[in-house]
Amino acid sequence: MNILVTGGAGFIGSHLCDTLIKQGHNVFNIDNFNDYYDVKIKRANVSHHINNPSYTLIETDIRDFDSLEQIFSDNRIDLVVHLAAMAGVRPSIENPLLYEDVNVRGTINLLDLCKKYKVTKFIFASSSSVYGNNKSAPFSETDVVDFAISPYAATKKSGEIVGHVYHHLYNIDMILLRFFTVYGPRQRPDLAIHKFTNLISQGMELPFYGDGQTSRDYTYIDDIISGIVNSIHYIEENNNVYEIINLGGSQTISLSEMLLTIENGLGIQAKINRMSYQPGDVERTHADITKAKRLIGYNPSIKFIDGIKEFISWYNQYIKKD
Repeated sequence: MNILVTGGAGFIGSHLCDTLIKQGHNVFNIDNFNDYYDVKIKRANVSHHINNPSYTLIETDIRDFDSLEQIFSDNRIDLVVHLAAMAGVRPSIENPLLYEDVNVRGTINLLDLCKKYKVTKFIFASSSSVYGNNKSAPFSETDVVDFAISPYAATKKSGEIVGHVYHHLYNIDMILLRFFTVYGPRQRPDLAIHKFTNLISQGMELPFYGDGQTSRDYTYIDDIISGIVNSIHYIEENNNVYEIINLGGSQTISLSEMLLTIENGLGIQAKINRMSYQPGDVERTHADITKAKRLIGYNPSIKFIDGIKEFISWYNQYIKKD
């Protein structure tokens, strides 16, 4: 298949491109290499594919409709995996209009071009953040998600809604994957596991928000990629698809436990600066993956302690030496 991946130079996207190319697909990667974090990291993520005839890197912005249309008109696209977005809960509070522009307008641009060029298979990266401070756990796809607590979460919920519009009006098959706190090699440096590892390794003080009892359902990158690939198979084999699916590890780890696991993995005790809770942060996330198991055969298998070991190994090899 010819698969268009947006955000394919990022953490999740670059791993997905690796897997799709190994499986024999032709991959078109759209990435704008913005300065949200060190662009050298994203360049390194894709450098090994630059001369691969099955891989095409296109540097553009999903808000640039004309540039996107050129891609659709010049190439036969069979399926879109839309991962590109302005990420981060806290930055979205500071600049909500940017998040709306990229995450909502950019998504509509892609969907409109799918309509025009008869691309009927679309996978969208949503987020566990849409659940807000959900009172029931684990979080189910049938739970009400009308109470977002950050602009980022609101834009992801908007993407799900817009996706349904294009499914309903134009018969675009749609799977919307709610990712739960993805971690592993190539993780963005602004995310907690990478940030904590970096600060502890350098002997620097790390900000520790709240009492350490907030918890996350951490999901190792290999499990997430398996879920995306299984979703591709499902959507290719079925028609009239509109499905929202949780992809999580189905286990919760407190902030204190996460920190201790990293300390043990590094063999270094952290210097902690205790701070108050941050606006926009949810108290916990916990994925109900019953639907994912039933529908796409999703089966996360990486234990948190093992995933942290893999991340630290990557960090020591590729980041710490710089």
